[in-house]
Amino acid sequence: METFFEPAHQSRLCAGQVDACHADLGESKLPRQRLNTGYELLAADHLPIVETRHWRNENDTLAFAAALARAMAAQPALADAFISLHGDLGAGKTTFVRHLLHALGVHGRIKSPTYAVVEPHATPSGLLIHHFDFYRFSDPREWEDAGFRDIFAGPGLKLAEWPEKAAGHIPIEDLAIKIEAMSDDTRTVTLQANSARGRLLLQAAGA
Repeated sequence: METFFEPAHQSRLCAGQVDACHADLGESKLPRQRLNTGYELLAADHLPIVETRHWRNENDTLAFAAALARAMAAQPALADAFISLHGDLGAGKTTFVRHLLHALGVHGRIKSPTYAVVEPHATPSGLLIHHFDFYRFSDPREWEDAGFRDIFAGPGLKLAEWPEKAAGHIPIEDLAIKIEAMSDDTRTVTLQANSARGRLLLQAAGA
């Protein structure tokens, strides 16, 4: 299964995943696996789950965001997810973030953090949310200086637009969302769950 996203992480083989060829057949005895380009090579029963959906209008975007918010409210552990957002300018990444944050209970104006790189939020229940936009991220020193490493290692929801701009720094996402504009209203959305948490979010959103 090939990833559809730009590589944002260095691929590596985990212990036990490299097998010498069979002496007679010249073939590995391990189950055949494919390298999910840009991500870790996962065990066969943990391969990423990929789905494609169609949002006919903004109401479908809102419905998907609301479903994720309900899942996070019902299972707080899901709210510590890292969700990456891929797509061209104007595809609707920030619009989705606004719907998700509002559904989680964040009030007020939610702006794109294009210049600030990250905007922090908190829900009435105390959930910490960090909305990243790495479009203008170019100085690797900023990763440490701004405390981004600590944010990703800590609790709370992390949402990142343009994650490929921070390649080599961010961890693998639980759920990756690629949004493609087909017309003024319709979107083709590809969803990739890379972890157990991501799969649960995908199921909760109507998988």
